[in-house]
Amino acid sequence: MRILGIDYGDARVGIAITDELNITAQGLETIVRQGSDKVILRRLDEIFNQYEVETIVVGMPLNMNGTMSERGKITQEFIHKLKCKYNKKKIEIVDERLTTVEAHRTMNFLDINKNKKRNIVDTISAVYILETYLNKLKNSLQND
Repeated sequence: MRILGIDYGDARVGIAITDELNITAQGLETIVRQGSDKVILRRLDEIFNQYEVETIVVGMPLNMNGTMSERGKITQEFIHKLKCKYNKKKIEIVDERLTTVEAHRTMNFLDINKNKKRNIVDTISAVYILETYLNKLKNSLQND
């Protein structure tokens, strides 16, 4: 069973997924929202038909002081939709502060063309969200 990571944004949604052993996270794609969550949910249906996903991890955009941002409230509404539609899947939330900054650093390091950055920044952010969750799982196993 795999774990899916989501970086939920206004215009685009980054998607990442683990390997079958839940050891590594890979970027899967960026979905263009087109102003509607229906586009995302339809694509998630297709992804869930292709991959056995047990857990969905969504990045929560908090303010730097840890308080809920406006974007966070919108993300909570999306998470509610996920919980209603995919009620048999475990849904986890991860603090995503600075994931976009890290994604941009990675793309700059890799010298990615600036025209391509816009299309992949959300996917890379989703990878960071998923890696954060995987590290949290590993740490909790080591502390048990």
